[in-house]
Amino acid sequence: MKEFNKKIILEDGEEYYGYGFGANKEVISEIVFNTSMVGYQEIVSDPSYTYQMVVMTYPLIGNYGITDDDYETKQPTIGGMIVREYNDLPSNFRTTKTLSEYLEENDIPAIAGIDTRKLTRSIREKGSRKVMITDIQTSKEEALIKLKENHIPTDAVAKVSCKKKWYSRTANPNYNLVAIDCGIKLNIIRSLNKRGCNVTVVPYCTTAEEIINLKPDGIFLSNGPGDPEEVTEVIELVKQLRGKYPIFGICLGHQIISLAYGAKTYKLKFGHRGGNHPVLNLETDKIEITSQNHSYAVEEESLKKTELTVTHKNILDDTIEGVECKKDKVFSVQYHPESAPGPQDSGYLFDKFIQLMQK
Repeated sequence: MKEFNKKIILEDGEEYYGYGFGANKEVISEIVFNTSMVGYQEIVSDPSYTYQMVVMTYPLIGNYGITDDDYETKQPTIGGMIVREYNDLPSNFRTTKTLSEYLEENDIPAIAGIDTRKLTRSIREKGSRKVMITDIQTSKEEALIKLKENHIPTDAVAKVSCKKKWYSRTANPNYNLVAIDCGIKLNIIRSLNKRGCNVTVVPYCTTAEEIINLKPDGIFLSNGPGDPEEVTEVIELVKQLRGKYPIFGICLGHQIISLAYGAKTYKLKFGHRGGNHPVLNLETDKIEITSQNHSYAVEEESLKKTELTVTHKNILDDTIEGVECKKDKVFSVQYHPESAPGPQDSGYLFDKFIQLMQK
């Protein structure tokens, strides 16, 4: 049997041994898990995983490689990946490189051979916490000291947001949108382009005056990593622009809209991550299977004191999944209607945004 060469150590002392792939480096991140059965390339390249190490609950990862068309960002910022079994011989006619090659190119470590069922159960029972991926020779005592002294940075949105505005145009456009980049996924932009929107992507710290000068038909607030209460620039931006333009927010954008209207957010024990979360649409009474990736949620009681109404709820834990202020033409959802590779139950939300701009 091949000898273990890497291990992970959690801040409470739990240890798991395995085999390294990707970048050969030591990293400390927040450990989270994702229940998606497919889409590891989209997960690895999702900016919302900044400073997080992801446990994949699906047991086989890497089997269809990496393709050039499926990235969610050009520069991945995920902390690392933890899998049960890694396949380094992908079978897929679209493959251009292996997952390990992609991770190595982008200086991201990963580990295979872990009992991901036991590890996921630990995260569910004890919550997300700090984890280190390190060499097999590192002692537990040394690792625990490093974990105790390390603090997960709070500059996640500033790290992943674009540094200057950029454009994504489409043929025969009907609308011009401004997208506030807090860590935007590329498939969101593709979804907007497909519906006849030219998109101008701007940094999270762009002022209201600068956005008004762009003469947009609507404003989009993107997903992104970290604590929404720390993104004060965008919260203030929503306060200044609400009622002037239709505004649509996804994930972090949903939390920021709620905060701008006076609601509160809180951190979930282990978050929602995966492509199989059932959400009830309170307006249609239909259930949507959704893709999610977030650590924070909007406090329901605090929404009662705002102008926002609840539009969607999570079936599993009753958390808030969508809000709306019809008067201001502002709405948002906690999940990802653009989700690639799926599910695609919630694509109608982009059409709703288009209809608001038509009006």
